[in-house]
This record gives sequence, C-alpha cells and structure tokens, in this order.
Amino acid sequence: MAELKDFAEQLVNLTVKEVNELATILKDEYGIEPAAAAVAVAGPAAGGADAAEEKTEFDVILKAAGASKLAVVKLVKELTGLGLKEAKGIVDSAPAPIKEGIAKDEAEGLVKSLEEAGAEVELK
Repeated sequence: MAELKDFAEQLVNLTVKEVNELATILKDEYGIEPAAAAVAVAGPAAGGADAAEEKTEFDVILKAAGASKLAVVKLVKELTGLGLKEAKGIVDSAPAPIKEGIAKDEAEGLVKSLEEAGAEVELK
C-alpha cells in the first residue's frame, strides 16, 4: 500500500513535459492512448443530462511559437512556473499543452497573453 501511495505522489508531482513523455511511452510501447482513456472513463460517468452542461474546465494548447519564439518561451516560463529549460521544451514540442483543466477566465487570459507574444494558441 505504501508503494502505491509513493507512486501516486510521483504521478502528482510530474511536470508538464514529463506527463507528455509518459503519454508518449504509454502510446508507443503499450498502445494506450491516455487522452482517449480519460474520455472513455469520463464518458460513461457523465450520463445524458450532464452532457448538456456548460464546460467549466479548459485546456490551453500551444500550437506554434510564431516569429517571437524567445518571447513565447519566457512567457510560458512565467505562466507555468517551470524552469527555462522545461518552458523551452514545451515550446519546441508544440503542439503542447500549457495548462490543463483551468477556469474559462484564466484560460482566456492565457490565450490572450500568448497571442500577444506572437504564439499560435488553441483553447479546448
């Protein structure tokens, strides 16, 4: 039981880059699509009435850094609290999630900031 708790703590403390790498490993080596699995798990629990509810959690996805890559890297570093190397890794691996499961107002603010810096961003 203690081992599972330690494992859960390790998962919770993963950086965005590490989560992306884990997703790639799960997909390439084990044939598991993490995003599809999350949707499959959430789908049956949602039910028919819940499907009509307004979406409350949004993901901000960096599609491309644009012409001002350095400015976008600095902004991603600032917005996520990651180190410069991790922020650069996210920008270099675009399309990549910047923040996931955040409120609509925060997500729209991030999109606006990133677009002003020259990035191409998607709100999901």
